[in-house]
Amino acid sequence: MYQLRYEELHPEFGASVRGIDLGGPLAPDLVREINAAIDRYSFVCFPDQSMDDDRQLALTRQFGKPEPSHTSVGKVEYFGTIGNVQKDGTVLGSSHKKTIFLTGNNMWHSDASFKPVPAFLSIMCAYETPAEGGTTMFVSLRAAYDRLSPERKAELDPLIAIHDYVYSRSKVAPDAVSPELAASLPPVRQRLVRTNPATGARNLFLGSHVREIEGMSQAAGRALIDELTEAAIQPEHVYGHAWQPGDVVFWDNRCLLHAGSGYDADRHRRYMRQTRVSGTCSSLAEVG
Repeated sequence: MYQLRYEELHPEFGASVRGIDLGGPLAPDLVREINAAIDRYSFVCFPDQSMDDDRQLALTRQFGKPEPSHTSVGKVEYFGTIGNVQKDGTVLGSSHKKTIFLTGNNMWHSDASFKPVPAFLSIMCAYETPAEGGTTMFVSLRAAYDRLSPERKAELDPLIAIHDYVYSRSKVAPDAVSPELAASLPPVRQRLVRTNPATGARNLFLGSHVREIEGMSQAAGRALIDELTEAAIQPEHVYGHAWQPGDVVFWDNRCLLHAGSGYDADRHRRYMRQTRVSGTCSSLAEVG
């Protein structure tokens, strides 16, 4: 019989959970408990796990439909590698194109917010982590929404944001996105305020993929996006996760932003594998 032990990581969100082995099939009631923890904490870390790709994909499937990678045009690939160590063991330095592309993850973002149905969960398994750097920062956009005045909430609730993958990755390099990939990921409309379907809790839905606000001038829309983001990511609201080998982390893309802090890829090795659980509906359908 399992006995989960929770340790809160930040006053606004996040918990570390011990007392469970994620490497095998989970009982239905345990899956329900973890889902409830995700709804409550948004970020849930399970330290000291023994994983591999097969176990990770099986774990992912227990929480929903695995989401194919958006960078694999024409084929189904469920894994993304975060870091400079490749699956064959080769190591890429700081100047390699793949390493530079991954610096886009150092902007505050929600994974796959640029898809018509945004991702629900990201699941990250850490295998090798740098001795310096490599921390991932997280903030709760539920807490950010709760801090707003009733009048401000009423102004923001009906707004629609345009999320555009090409826009965000073009900040890394003008040619970061191939024409083929760009054609497969046109801009999408998402509500600026989302609702958790299980709890009714509301949150902002922001990030680097947001290009503009529908119905507002470019300047006014960018000013609003920047204002809300800056308020959300003030230091007192940030939890920085210093990855350790064996960490398995679930985070809720519906209500969290995250950003990498960078590391020296010429000096350190980093190997982490990410899968995602597909969302169940567009944010446009979540709020009447």
